Formats: sequence, C-alpha cells, structure tokens
Amino acid sequence: MFNQDLINRILIEPIRKGANRLLIVSGYASHTMASWHLKRIKELGLPTIDIELIVGMALYDGLKEDIHQGFKDIHENNDDIYSNFQCQYIIEHAPVHSKIYIWLDNDLPIEAYTGSANYSQAGFSLGRREYMTPCEPYLAFQYYNGLICDVMFCNHNEIEDYIMLRASHPVLENEIENSAIIFDDSIENVTLSLLDSKTGETHRHSGLNWGQRNGREPNQAYIPVPSRIARSGFFPLEKRHFSVLTDDHKNLVLRVQQQGDKAITTPMNNSLIGEYFRNRLGLNNGQFVTRQHLEDYGRTDVTFYKLDEEQFYMDFSPH
Repeated sequence: MFNQDLINRILIEPIRKGANRLLIVSGYASHTMASWHLKRIKELGLPTIDIELIVGMALYDGLKEDIHQGFKDIHENNDDIYSNFQCQYIIEHAPVHSKIYIWLDNDLPIEAYTGSANYSQAGFSLGRREYMTPCEPYLAFQYYNGLICDVMFCNHNEIEDYIMLRASHPVLENEIENSAIIFDDSIENVTLSLLDSKTGETHRHSGLNWGQRNGREPNQAYIPVPSRIARSGFFPLEKRHFSVLTDDHKNLVLRVQQQGDKAITTPMNNSLIGEYFRNRLGLNNGQFVTRQHLEDYGRTDVTFYKLDEEQFYMDFSPH
C-alpha cells in the first residue's frame, strides 16, 4: 500500500500551492513511479508541471533494462495531457546516493525535502520505513545544479556506452540478447482468457474491443481479470503501475483498474495495449478482434509470470 501522507506531502500538495517544477535527485528510481506520478497528477485534475529527475547510482550499479527503456519512453512522450518528464543519469565522478525533492515556481525554489525515500513505488509505500524532512530550498537547488555537469539524458545516443544495462530479473538474463526465455510452473503464474466467459467469443465492447463504441479510440483495450485472481494478490492493486516484459521483447507499463479491479490496462494510454495485441495478431489498427483472429494466431489467452511485486513476464506466444 502507498504511504499516502508521504506521497501527498512530497509529490502532490506543492502543486496545489503553486509550484510548477519538480527537481529530483534519487540514488535509485523506477519508471513505474514516474508513470504513476504523471497519471496521478492528471487524475487529480492538477495543472501539468515539469519533472526533472537525476538518477544518481546508475554509473555505479548499472540499470535494469526495463527501467532504462521505461525512462526513455516517458522522457520521449509528447502527450500534452501529461506533465513533462525528463530523466538524466550521473555518468561521471562519484555516484550520488542522495534523495532530494525540490519544488520551484518557475526558477524560484520554494520548497524542498530530503531523506531516505527513493523515487520509486517501493520508496513511497508502507512496506518501507522512510523518513523525509524539509530542507532549505535554495541550498537544495544549488546542490542539484552542482550535479548537472555530470549527467547525460537517458535517451542520449551514447548513454549505453556509460551505463551498464542488466537483465530485469535473473530469470530474464537472456532478454538483452533477445534470446528465448523458458519458464516453468515453479514461477508463480496466471493465465487470463481473452474471451468472454459467457459467450466464448471476444467481447463486443470490452476486453480487446473496449474501444469499439462511439466516441472511443478503437484501439483501446484491456485484459480481463477474473475477480478471484484480482483478490488473490497476484497483481499489484491500488492502481500501482508494474513493469512487463513480453515474449517478443517489448516493455510495457501496466496497471489493474476499473471497478472490481477487473481490467489490466496501459495507464498512460489505453490504446497502447490494443495496438500491441492487434500487431501480434496481424490486424490493422482499430480493427475489431474476433475469436477467429485469436485462433488463427494460435492462442486465446495470455500468461503472466510474477517475478517480483513490480516485475512480470507476459507470454502471448502461439501454442
């Protein structure tokens, strides 16, 4: 569960007080936290802001492949409905283990916090005993600016010459080389049907065809989650974002949402997961998905393997 008091105090309330720019130095950070933060600001109806993150320990420890790719995807997102997000890594001199959050009104530092919480969902959860305390905004701003000469943007053409990329999980040690990944039932997993349990066909206006109605983008889709699986604790709830590597080596950020936690979506854009499945099925964007399409492809379900609380592997390979 999220530590709502910590989240509100450090990441949300300053926007309501007029801040429009957030500078973050975090030893470790996750793209799932960044996507969750951007989505939360939008869901609360708050003004968009600029978020500028420096990840301090990437040079020392390297980065997981999915986190690096996730940061790049968010960094390059040009959707105006979300706050602007930029991510940089320390690539020179000593690694940076600090955690500092500095709020500005344009270029004027007005509020700052320092402490132990990394910019990650784990860092802002009740599962960690983190402590954050106010600090002098101008001095924190000076500290941030002192790091700028040692950073490189996460999407720079040469960034991978400086940062060692690691497999997202030991089980996925071949993922960077795009080698086959073999799982067995020793890893907790669930298989979710893409068909309507009542009709045996694809859903007409939900599931993979969620967008097939007037006024919706036709690629919008979700993976249905039966209530027994939603209640089982297999997937993170409370709209937490989680990272997924697919069997065709794509990285997705997903979350469970809707009433009864019945749907797995791509929270930053509900069309992304629909585009993904239509591409796998060889269909046109926006095309209605039928059971025959799935059977011709060779599969009517999808299997998730749980690697940890925020990392999953999704298998949609034909049987």
